[in-house]
Amino acid sequence: METGRTSRGKIRILIAHREGIFRLGLKKLFALEDDLRVVAEADKADEVLARVESFRPDVAFIQLDIMSEGNRDLPAAVTERASKCKIVATASSEAQEASTIHVSNGMAGVILKSVDPKKFVECARRVHRGETWFPKKQVSTPDQPPKARVDQPTRPVDTLTHREKSIISCLMEGWHNREIGTHLAISEQTVKNHLRAIYDKVGVSDRLELVLYAIHQRMELPGLEAGVPLH
Repeated sequence: METGRTSRGKIRILIAHREGIFRLGLKKLFALEDDLRVVAEADKADEVLARVESFRPDVAFIQLDIMSEGNRDLPAAVTERASKCKIVATASSEAQEASTIHVSNGMAGVILKSVDPKKFVECARRVHRGETWFPKKQVSTPDQPPKARVDQPTRPVDTLTHREKSIISCLMEGWHNREIGTHLAISEQTVKNHLRAIYDKVGVSDRLELVLYAIHQRMELPGLEAGVPLH
């Protein structure tokens, strides 16, 4: 991880979430932006405080579940260690009302995990400028209830085969095509062919977009067998 001194001029970001896949996807998303830099990660409250004290982030995306760990007031504890740090809670749609309470308690905002991943980029920039980010800015609620669905079209994610989902599982671990081929006992070219087919099915153009798509869709993926080497 980079310290604040080595990322001077950029918005320094901390990501705190229990799901490693979510942290990885968000980190890769921010890496595409010239003005954003992930300087630290955490998966529990104690780690959040230690990372904040060491890296002094400008913006901290903290999972709402981590906020509720123990009896401490985590936002207040973060502010004590880095007074300029803007805190944004990441929440599920079911947690909208509860997360809004956190905003009223001094946090800079709440962002739903179900939004377009690029909204996280916009959110980081806005709260760093001193703005707030509320759930109502992220989702549109129709005035009328939706009509009953007839012949609902198949979702792109539902067209993926088990083999294609296995390849996505490998991508989530950061594996290269050769490693994926070795794991699945197929050639590297076959892996490339599968990836092109997956890109066409779900409407993405590269590996990063595919990882972010899988996170956004909360895709159920097959696990990797224990003992498979990463390199």
